[in-house]
Amino acid sequence: MTTAFPFSAIVGQDDMKQALILTAIDPGLGGVLVFGDRGTGKSTAVRALAALLPPIRQVAGCPVNSADPADIPDWAQVSEKELVERPTPVVDLPLGVTEDRVTGALDIERALTRGEKAFEPGLLARANRGYLYIDEVNLLEDHIVDLLLDVAQSGVNAVEREGLSIRHPARFVLVGSGNPEEGELRPQLLDRFGLSVEVASPTDIDQRIEVVRRRDAFESDTESFLAYWQAEDARIRDAILAARQALRDTKATDDLLRDCAQLAVALGTDGLRGELTLLKAARALAAYEGEGAVSREHLARVAPLALAHRLRRDPLDEAGTGARVARAVADVLQ
Repeated sequence: MTTAFPFSAIVGQDDMKQALILTAIDPGLGGVLVFGDRGTGKSTAVRALAALLPPIRQVAGCPVNSADPADIPDWAQVSEKELVERPTPVVDLPLGVTEDRVTGALDIERALTRGEKAFEPGLLARANRGYLYIDEVNLLEDHIVDLLLDVAQSGVNAVEREGLSIRHPARFVLVGSGNPEEGELRPQLLDRFGLSVEVASPTDIDQRIEVVRRRDAFESDTESFLAYWQAEDARIRDAILAARQALRDTKATDDLLRDCAQLAVALGTDGLRGELTLLKAARALAAYEGEGAVSREHLARVAPLALAHRLRRDPLDEAGTGARVARAVADVLQ
């Protein structure tokens, strides 16, 4: 098994790391879309965060990583009900993948050799209680992206085909990455991702040197490098776990809800998904920082993550989406 690079050792890319931490606190945020240059640590960050989180307890051999023997689907043939610990799963979804491979389908081998109608689980089953990572999400077929976003929101994968009627839990954090030069996502799909981040290769020479230095140290003496960053990773993990516990009790006033709505209106976002995500992201950030209530400062810090990708194109405004969000935050939150 490949050893993951420590999350705390990733140089820069603070917005991407913050977005991933927020989804680890509240998976209901709806996933993260990361657009930017190749080689900027997108997949490294996802695997690093998953490795940082505590292992999950699951029934050994359960295809959907069930935490309780009572939750094992009827179609799953699991002989032993022993609970084991395993790392938080990170499942890669390749380009060109078929819908059957994603959702699962009839087990052809068993159908032909034994005459049995059995279900062969897909990638969504493996990703349950973990992360589903899509590189070059903008090149994935639209109907597959639609399917993934629907399942990510409902937490259930339903398969109705070939005489099968199967449902199983599929609760995962969807992380999509891509290079905007190779194609853009449809606005309807952009809106369905909870948070978005734009990443770029660092232009600061010292920062680039530090990236190379840390990667070289990791590859040259992995054990010592992991030991050096272990304490900082543990601090982040403890803060995430504490935030999960505190999330339900983290308050948001009616005035803050008004701020969320005014920001969404000022930016012209469609529907209510923008302000709902903004509120949830701000609450997760407040819980992560040990605050009992959400403040305007929390709103201002997560607004670019929650709203920038929901803006309509304005051909008369040459400013980027980040600048437009910053202006709205300054106007609304003063």
